[in-house]
Amino acid sequence: MDGFAALDFQVAREVLQRGIAALYLIAFWSSLNQFRPLLGERGLLPAPELLEWAGSSQRASKLLRPTLFRWIRYTDRRLVVLCVSGIILSALLVAGVPQLGPPWVPMLCFLALWGGYMSIVSIGQTFYGFGWEMLLLEAGFLAAFLGSRDQPPPVHILVLFWWLVFRLEFGAGMIKLRGGREWRDLTALNYHHETQPMPGPLSRRAHLLPPWVHKTEVLGNHFAQLVAPWFLFAPLLGLWLPDTVPQMVGAIAAVILIGSQLWLVITGNFAWLNWATIVLAFAAIAVPGIGAAGGDIPLYWLMITLAVTALYVVLSWWPARNLFSRDQMMNAAFNRWNLANAYGAFGTVTKQRIEWIIEGTLSDDPLGAGRAQWREYGFKGKPGDEHRIPRQYAPYHLRLDWLMWFLPLGRHLDDWFRAFLVKLLQADPATLKLLRHDPFEGQRPRWIRVVSYRYRFSTPAERREHGTVWMRDRRRVILDPVTLPDGADD
Repeated sequence: MDGFAALDFQVAREVLQRGIAALYLIAFWSSLNQFRPLLGERGLLPAPELLEWAGSSQRASKLLRPTLFRWIRYTDRRLVVLCVSGIILSALLVAGVPQLGPPWVPMLCFLALWGGYMSIVSIGQTFYGFGWEMLLLEAGFLAAFLGSRDQPPPVHILVLFWWLVFRLEFGAGMIKLRGGREWRDLTALNYHHETQPMPGPLSRRAHLLPPWVHKTEVLGNHFAQLVAPWFLFAPLLGLWLPDTVPQMVGAIAAVILIGSQLWLVITGNFAWLNWATIVLAFAAIAVPGIGAAGGDIPLYWLMITLAVTALYVVLSWWPARNLFSRDQMMNAAFNRWNLANAYGAFGTVTKQRIEWIIEGTLSDDPLGAGRAQWREYGFKGKPGDEHRIPRQYAPYHLRLDWLMWFLPLGRHLDDWFRAFLVKLLQADPATLKLLRHDPFEGQRPRWIRVVSYRYRFSTPAERREHGTVWMRDRRRVILDPVTLPDGADD
């Protein structure tokens, strides 16, 4: 079966399998730390309530995506077992242990990661409503069919990875062209470094670069997302051309994508989105001379991988049509299994950064002039303290911080946010662990309020004068002081 063997893509397979497994490890670790206070039995949006609603009628049942907790009753303890199991299995794949066996061994391992993590995402509600959740699920499914180390990866499975990267990057590029004018007049990066959901340590320096550099960034982004992805498929010409030029073209396209993603890594915190793109782009990098001892793929394995490819050809009709639709959807799944999805991000760029700051007081009279001392709660990644340099958290995903960024963009208080404020009034220990700083050190505040501020990065002169990273000015009170009713308990 030499014609189906990608002899020069052994290194690509190693990066894909180990890299995707590493991302699953991080995803399960993130869920182990955050799922219970956000979505557990006593969480902000309890998953058991969602599952109970899904079981209330056949129509409701169809709206819930596949999850093990449909058949096994959810408990926080079982969630922990699932996450720990996912971490252990991911670590084994990172170490390359299952890949030493026959190809069905890593297949079962990756499918277990895919099914286990989908069980979490399916009940994760708004806290798991990010495009990189679907991306990780789809990548994990495809990684299951890359095979093991005793034979080369199948060409057709690598092509599916190229198709995934194409949808991811070209879809994001088309979303931008169809979105805000700032992407077309090349001014988007004048704002993005400052207004992105969670800036990183170098975001301020990137924001302060000259305008011509920001225009170059946008042009580079457009080239990386709209032009380079087409050349990922160049290695397919090697089926007819004897030289290595098609492989070189594909590798150059992959390097361009990797370079653009590394710039995003050092200037922001986009969970594992950029790292996943980097790992997936390696699918197009061939390293001649490093291949399997033999080029044969077992017949049974060839049949399995061809069947998966045929399935993807059918499923790809919907995302392909979406790419060229005027009403292009962003981060959309067209089936219940999160396969062959549509991707995209930041079709528009926010021009101002508005932050909601949560404050509490121990005073019995929150409206008394000068008597109530209000103290701010501090988040791990979300800007708050003007003097604090943003930290690097990606590829780890701070879910609460990310959703806090979306609040000022809406028109109402989300249910999870109301529940969050109640937890703060209760000084709930699990919720407080999600924060960087509790101003009351575990003591219950008497009142809580929410105030909006406009944030912007300080100029070099302001940084020298005030020692601040951010400059902020108060806008308005979003939520007047609220408290728990007298006698209210947990």
